[in-house]
Amino acid sequence: MKDEKIVSEKVEISNGSNGEDLENLLDLDKHKLSVIPEKKSSQNEKWLKYLGVPVSIIVFLYLYYMPTPTGLTASGQVVIAAFMFALILWVTEAIPTHVTSLILMILLVFFNGWEMKNVLGVLGFDVIWLNVLAFILSSLLVKTNIAKRIALNLIVKFGSKALPMLLAFILLQLALAPLIPATAARTVITLPIMLIVASIYGSTSDAPNNFGKNLFLQNLFGINIFSSGFMTGSTANLIAVSFIFSMANTKVYYTDWMFANLPVVIIAMLIAWYLGPKYFFKLKKEETTPKVKGGIDSLKKQLDSMGKMSAMEKKGAFIFGLVVFLWVTDRFHTQLFGFQIDPVMAAMVGAVITLLPKVGLLKWNECDIPWHLMLFSAGAYAGGLALNDTGAAKWAVQNLFQSFNLNKEINFWVIYIIIISVMMYSHLVFTSKTMRTIILIPFTIALSKELGINPIALALPAAFTIDWVIGLPISAKPNVILFTTGQYSVLDNLKYGIIMSTIGIILLLIAGLTWFRFLGITP
Repeated sequence: MKDEKIVSEKVEISNGSNGEDLENLLDLDKHKLSVIPEKKSSQNEKWLKYLGVPVSIIVFLYLYYMPTPTGLTASGQVVIAAFMFALILWVTEAIPTHVTSLILMILLVFFNGWEMKNVLGVLGFDVIWLNVLAFILSSLLVKTNIAKRIALNLIVKFGSKALPMLLAFILLQLALAPLIPATAARTVITLPIMLIVASIYGSTSDAPNNFGKNLFLQNLFGINIFSSGFMTGSTANLIAVSFIFSMANTKVYYTDWMFANLPVVIIAMLIAWYLGPKYFFKLKKEETTPKVKGGIDSLKKQLDSMGKMSAMEKKGAFIFGLVVFLWVTDRFHTQLFGFQIDPVMAAMVGAVITLLPKVGLLKWNECDIPWHLMLFSAGAYAGGLALNDTGAAKWAVQNLFQSFNLNKEINFWVIYIIIISVMMYSHLVFTSKTMRTIILIPFTIALSKELGINPIALALPAAFTIDWVIGLPISAKPNVILFTTGQYSVLDNLKYGIIMSTIGIILLLIAGLTWFRFLGITP
């Protein structure tokens, strides 16, 4: 059967001096993620780029040559020096982020921080595979026009103004969070829709505007923060609950977690939704409405012209639906199939069907895979894992807590704020939620017992911060994926993310004094 052709009505953009039309705006092939966009830097960003290289070199040399602190191994010192070198370059973007990752991997090997087989082996990790497979499935949504149809429906219903459009995406991420635990999966489902909506509002990878910054960063927040609203939102949450049960002899149920933390994260996301376009990335008047002559009516005509779903769309929906089904039903796999299907393998099943000759819908050259992103991810994960394997991360955390000199004389709420703050901001260095959980949650429980505090009062609120990985592109899988769109800079991410993380600490403190106390979590 031949695929049905979609006839599109050409509509000029209201400010379209470049002659683009609506069809071009909706054509994601013109905004390939595998192509690194050229962007103009602001004056502040230019200064950061000038300073990035010399500052990173000075920091590396200082940390590398200083006397090795007590309790820290020589390899751990190398890893800390190399990681801080890379972190400065990632933040300043003095050189491309993927090149920085490659330099970091070289430093780890050449200076005996981590073995070469371990560094190179990161490219075989499931997180890298999931990213590659996710982009294949994302390309499927683009090729079949499913993403275009969903985006147009979303814009027609909510998109006459920027603020309702941004809120619609937040509600979408909230709806997906309890259904699909894998954050990368939720990212890939919504990414093509984000790209189309951003384009309609005049934001592209080579010329991003403040609407695009708000859209992509708020989705980054929503994907991660909403995961903390549900105990099954990430594997790290479940690990934290296991530690609380085994070390503190307290069982945390799904509803315990959800009733306690979901209100906090919903309030946090509403604050992010309001503050972003009002203060952080203020929307200009021309950015508050779609950049299409005729506005929503033109978009509705475009949607109507698509007609009913084509055979290709239905086939693509079936393939993608199969993968989503496997993601959503992961807890029932053993009963259904007799074995567990990992999210990576579920994505691989969908990718294989998608690429099969005569059966699938894509050729390999049609898969928009940003390989520079994979290199960026590999370097970030290599640095983070090396911090863990050499004991450098544990050493740093222990010394940090010791510097606070916590004892029984200190007020509980001071200790509470310190624990929550360390947990929240630690994601700026730790590139793995699981790693943060394994190091920090047991330490928190042990500290609670030593100070005579009920462990649940500190450990559970600390666990609520695990998924707040919103400060840097290296902090989580969704961050890495969304960063490659070119819609915002590392500095944009850091500024918005740090402020929202701080707001998260304040909200958890308020909750501790009120809501958590009512639930019996805090004293």
